Amino acid sequence: MNTKVKKIIYDFVWITIGTLLLTLSLDLFLAPNRIAPGGISGLAIVLQHLFGWPVGAVILLINIPLFIISIKILGTGFGAKTLYSTMLLGVSVDVFSFLKPLTHDPMLAAVYGGIIMGLGLGIVFKYGATTGGTDMAAMTIHKYVPFLSVGRILLIIDFIIIVLAGIVFTPELALYALATEFLGIKVIDIVQEGTDYERIAIIISDKYEDISKSILYDMNRGVTELKGVGAYSKKDKNVLLCVVTRNEVTNLRELVKKADPAAFVILTTAHEVMGEGFRDI
Repeated sequence: MNTKVKKIIYDFVWITIGTLLLTLSLDLFLAPNRIAPGGISGLAIVLQHLFGWPVGAVILLINIPLFIISIKILGTGFGAKTLYSTMLLGVSVDVFSFLKPLTHDPMLAAVYGGIIMGLGLGIVFKYGATTGGTDMAAMTIHKYVPFLSVGRILLIIDFIIIVLAGIVFTPELALYALATEFLGIKVIDIVQEGTDYERIAIIISDKYEDISKSILYDMNRGVTELKGVGAYSKKDKNVLLCVVTRNEVTNLRELVKKADPAAFVILTTAHEVMGEGFRDI
């Protein structure tokens, strides 16, 4: 089995895990408590309450024609992974609907449903798929309304669905749905970007050579010299750029302070650093 085939299998295994986590968030927490976050899943929960339709069947009934329309308008960029995840979600939600909800407290349902939903979606996104739904709708609408970004269209669609849930259910449940949506987005970010953020240091000092050597040899970290010009003095400046882990920030401060207490230092956060000394590309 070659590397490419292994990679495809690996991706589909993780997409399956992510989709099933999303399924559990719907069956164990959100749908039984009438918490309808944005997206096709939220709309399906509202329609289930109104007409008694199964959530999974509604997800499929909306997503399949939407998928076909999107391919005709946007091309085949969605790919097999998204189709697989979309179909699996629609089927698995109804297959596992026999599971009893873990809580009937809407606060607990919103919190844990949002966390598990975000974890599942984050895994699906990380391995190159989506669960269809409003992503495809937003891209299709953007084709005809280009002055609205895809992100803004997604927000509008999700807002409409949550407002609809507030009308059909109660305003309080709509607020819980908003909390679920917010938690889900934060967890998606954590899954995709991680939590161990590195720090970017930009150092301006006349003693840049001493500081550079300390970073290279005492901290064993790479450093880049950039050429700059002071806007007021018009003098050439050497600017040091380096990336360190969170645990190394204190050490970096001490090295810079020892070499030049008057140095100008900017520290900011890098959500993802790839390359030598950090994670692989």
